[in-house]
Amino acid sequence: MSVPVLEASGLSRFFGGVHAVDDVSFTVDAGERVALIGPNGAGKSTCFNLVNGQLALDSGTVRLAGARIDGLPPQVIARRGVGRTFQVVATFASMTVRENLLLALAAHAGRTGRFGLLEADRARAEADALLARVDCAEFADAHCATLAYGDAKRVELALALADRPRLLLMDEPTAGMPSNSRLRQMRIAAEVTAGEGIAVLFTEHDMDVVFGFADRVIVLDRGRVLAQGTPDEIRADPRVRAAYLGDVDAGVS
Repeated sequence: MSVPVLEASGLSRFFGGVHAVDDVSFTVDAGERVALIGPNGAGKSTCFNLVNGQLALDSGTVRLAGARIDGLPPQVIARRGVGRTFQVVATFASMTVRENLLLALAAHAGRTGRFGLLEADRARAEADALLARVDCAEFADAHCATLAYGDAKRVELALALADRPRLLLMDEPTAGMPSNSRLRQMRIAAEVTAGEGIAVLFTEHDMDVVFGFADRVIVLDRGRVLAQGTPDEIRADPRVRAAYLGDVDAGVS
């Protein structure tokens, strides 16, 4: 059997007497899209922060392609191949879209100074190729502050891809977007990540997005795993319906 890209085992994090994440275990394979869902306060963002080193574990282990990464600083984990997008778009608003990508590419290459002429041409070509992959080529010379929110979210995806991640954490990738843009956003993300075999772990409140794009769903409730399985299995699970989904067919999520 192949080694999972992400293997989280027995993750626990307590804040005083609150068990924000309590003995949570799961895996994500190469090219697989796994949704982490649950009501507010279920522990989803805490799980993300434990995986990418923003928070220290009280117990448990995190392995990336078989190698332990728990206990490492976030910047080291990022260099090992863990990318992330956030609920609120994180770009340099005063810079152009291409400049943001060039900065990300320079950081990935470990550069603190300017590119040489040949390197600069190659970096520009790579930045433009990334923008084309997320359907944002037309915005290359626009300042990020002028972008519509959905366009900015796709630029943030390109920034995450600039780090060439093996694992991509997407924290509510369609949050704040109009309903007619959400499926397009996820379709682009799915096509780009599947093409490179990138493992994806994402949180999302829109059940159409979850059931439409996840290969597997993990449901958290009060910091613990309530259920995990295929979208169809999760949709039909009476425990999940009672704790979180409600009447999905009626649009309650």
